[in-house]
Amino acid sequence: MNFIRILKDGKSQVIKDEAFFTLLNNTLPNIDKSIRELISEFDTEVSKIDKTVTKDALNNVHGDWYEWLLAIEAWNYCADHEKANLAILTPNISQFDVAKLYNNRLFSLIQDLREKVLISSSVQLISSNPDFVIIDRKLVNKIFPKIERINFIDKSSLTVIENAFRHFINQCDFEDIFGYISVKTSFRPDRRLQIPHEGSLMKAIYTHLQTREWIINPKGLMYFAIATKVGTPDRAALKTVATHSITTVHSIPQAAVDEVYEVNSLRQAQEAFAQILHASPKSVS
Repeated sequence: MNFIRILKDGKSQVIKDEAFFTLLNNTLPNIDKSIRELISEFDTEVSKIDKTVTKDALNNVHGDWYEWLLAIEAWNYCADHEKANLAILTPNISQFDVAKLYNNRLFSLIQDLREKVLISSSVQLISSNPDFVIIDRKLVNKIFPKIERINFIDKSSLTVIENAFRHFINQCDFEDIFGYISVKTSFRPDRRLQIPHEGSLMKAIYTHLQTREWIINPKGLMYFAIATKVGTPDRAALKTVATHSITTVHSIPQAAVDEVYEVNSLRQAQEAFAQILHASPKSVS
């Protein structure tokens, strides 16, 4: 099990992708297996191999492990359901701007907005990338005419889910991006603030595009949140309004986060995707 590397400073680092598919034995876990327990078992196995791997080092890879499990399940759900939309991973904002998924015309409008905000007020329109973007199935079918299930997990299958977004760069029209998903292993108080802020901002940009393109009665943009454990305080904190929707009496206040899902097993992931990937924007809010 060669998924530990020694850094120049002598510290041990987990090679997260190698550890992921090795510890999974290249197969998805039982559908009812607790994901929190699974990640804890991964940590135990890593510590058996190298006791010097710190808790912080392990915590740094938990998010990726969780996202990969969900990304594979979302991919397989789309493969099994011909009318389902597709949720794909997005990279960190430092690597890729999710707005570039829009075609050149729409992306230029977003860039124009960013420039005007900066010039007029000396502040910046800064946004992070949501963890997943949901693409409308009609466009998915054009890009991926046949989606095959991922049943064997290795470096190549992880490459498929991590690079799927590249096929949609400059390909999405206004209604091709159905929505976004924020994924966290847990909802710390600071994350509770980040998620609705991100959802509110993505919806504000969507509304700006609607205005610039003069689109009457658009279907709307969805924003979901997923975590392995969701408590009542989490749901209460995330039940906040999208700020752009309360600036005028001509619009009904919108939720920054449309729905929150607890996903601690692949069965729960399937149940969540059965709603998220088939949802109608105007029926959820």
